Order: sequence, then C-alpha cells, then structure tokens
Amino acid sequence: MILNRLPRPGVTALAVVALSTVLSACAPLVLGGAAMGTVLVATDRRTSGAQLDDQSIELRASSRLRDQLGGRANVAVASYNRQVLLTGEANSDATRAEAERIVGGVDNVRTIVNEIKVMNTPGLSQRTTDSLITGKVKAGFVDARDLPVTAIKVTTTHNVVYLLGRVTQREADRATEVARNIDGVQRVVRVFEILSEEELQRLAPSPAAQPVAPASTAPRQ
Repeated sequence: MILNRLPRPGVTALAVVALSTVLSACAPLVLGGAAMGTVLVATDRRTSGAQLDDQSIELRASSRLRDQLGGRANVAVASYNRQVLLTGEANSDATRAEAERIVGGVDNVRTIVNEIKVMNTPGLSQRTTDSLITGKVKAGFVDARDLPVTAIKVTTTHNVVYLLGRVTQREADRATEVARNIDGVQRVVRVFEILSEEELQRLAPSPAAQPVAPASTAPRQ
C-alpha cells in the first residue's frame, strides 16, 4: 500500500463532456471525445470474492457508524480489495478513533486508512463541489485512455481526492498526474496497492478460445 499526499499545482480547468454518475451523488459532466463503450472493457483486478467483501464492508461499516456514532460524525466508507478508507468529519479526536475501532470490527477488513478530520460537517455546497470533482477525475481517467478505469476507485472530501485500487507504479503516477490537474483539486492522496508488471500480467484474462465453425449440414447434390 502507498499513501502519498500530493499538492496540486496551479493549472487551467479540464474540459469535460457527459458522465452520468459520481461516487456519492449524481452530476452530469462531459467527456472529451472518449468512446466509453470501448474504454471501459477492462476487467476488475479484484477477485469476485474480494468484490463481494468490499460491498459488504461498505454497507456494514456505514450502518454501524450511523448506529453507534449518530450525529457525532459524518463518515464515508470506501473499500477496495478489503482495504478501507475512512473520510469525513468527527466532532472530536475520540470520536475519530472510535470510528476506526468500529470499522475494524467488521468482518474481512484488512487495513484501515483513517482520513477523518475533526471539524464541522460541510454544507451542501461543499458536498456538491466534491461530487463534481469526483466526476471530473473519473472523466479524466477515461479521456487519458491509458488508465485502468475499473481498477481505480475515486472519492473526494473537502477538495481532496483519494485514489484506491490495484495498480502498477506507472499507473499510480499517471492517475495522480491526471487527478492533480483537475480544476478544484487541492491535494491527491494515493491509497494504492502496487502491483509489479509481472503480477499484472498474471491477472490478465486468458484469451478466449476461438469459436469453431459448425459443420455444414446441407444435403449433397
């Protein structure tokens, strides 16, 4: 796992064209000329079991946090390959630590990265901005054409972009470059599991067998 916080240099805004979904809210954006159907064919690099575990972790952890912390915290849970990222706000350091303990008790959680801030919960304007940034980052990954968009999870809190996934060092650096140049991004935090090029090759699906043409059944003349 690598956890790097990278500041964003001053750059111009990235032009985008239409992306219908973002991580926690919907916001229409635009994708500059990328063919979505062909770009998004990459397979998920998690096993099917890990994918199911991640869904279960997010649901169970979020439910327990709401039930046990109530209004003392507003925490978002993102899990990728059983590595959990916590973002959001808590009313005290004690509540922040309690949130981590609660999530640590959820089955199949492997590691936790606690990025909860002790501060007031943001208003609607900030949440909308964060959702828009998430959508722009995803659009930027698609437009880049050399990134495994299905292998990278994106979430944004207070203009800070968090990237999770199983990627090579080259892919991690490229994704960071794209994200940090999106307008409005203040920092990029990488929570990646780094794969070697050899490991990536082993994860690649084997070529599908070519279909065999059926024998002709036409009657002989």
